[in-house]
Amino acid sequence: MDGFIYLVHLFHKGGFVMYPLLICSLLAVMIAAERAYYYRRHRRDGDGLRAQIRDALAARDWDGAIAVCDAFDTVMSRTVKAGLLQARYPQAGTMTVKAAFEERMAVEVTGLKKHLDYLSAIVTVAPLLGLLGTVIGMIGSFSVMDGSGGGAAAISGGVGEALVATAAGLCVAILAFVIHTFFSHQFDTVLTATEDLCFSVLEHKRREAA
Repeated sequence: MDGFIYLVHLFHKGGFVMYPLLICSLLAVMIAAERAYYYRRHRRDGDGLRAQIRDALAARDWDGAIAVCDAFDTVMSRTVKAGLLQARYPQAGTMTVKAAFEERMAVEVTGLKKHLDYLSAIVTVAPLLGLLGTVIGMIGSFSVMDGSGGGAAAISGGVGEALVATAAGLCVAILAFVIHTFFSHQFDTVLTATEDLCFSVLEHKRREAA
């Protein structure tokens, strides 16, 4: 309880910039929760999807591979299905299949990167807000020099309080940076796995055409 009271005390000491910093921190946490759910849903049973599609391709069962994709609703399955819909036709070339992959992946990337730009903005803005709060607080602290006494003590105390805003801004920025880095890695993982499976489809199509 004492710790909570102390945090509330620090929050008020930081000045008005603590409110936008609080909003930034809540936004970062909300984005983290939404992205965690999104990537968990789109990475579920990815190994099973890849294995079943490769088995169907080994049997040259294009329709079977498409049916496997229909059983899943993920970025990977939708992207691969777009190419398979072209690859099942004997007259379709590998360039046509590759173009279908690329067109679908361009659409899916939007969902994979959703909200990550907000985290980048928070990483940049939060320290600036903290610095702004500190500068405003220091200006107020140095204004006590116009008084008759106790100026040095008041200034040192005021500067210490003003630095709370900078510390808060850095904490929010670090939080947003960690979240952004984690989900950027998730994005790269999904993208790499999808590209690898698409390459497998193209290889089977080349062998079939040979």
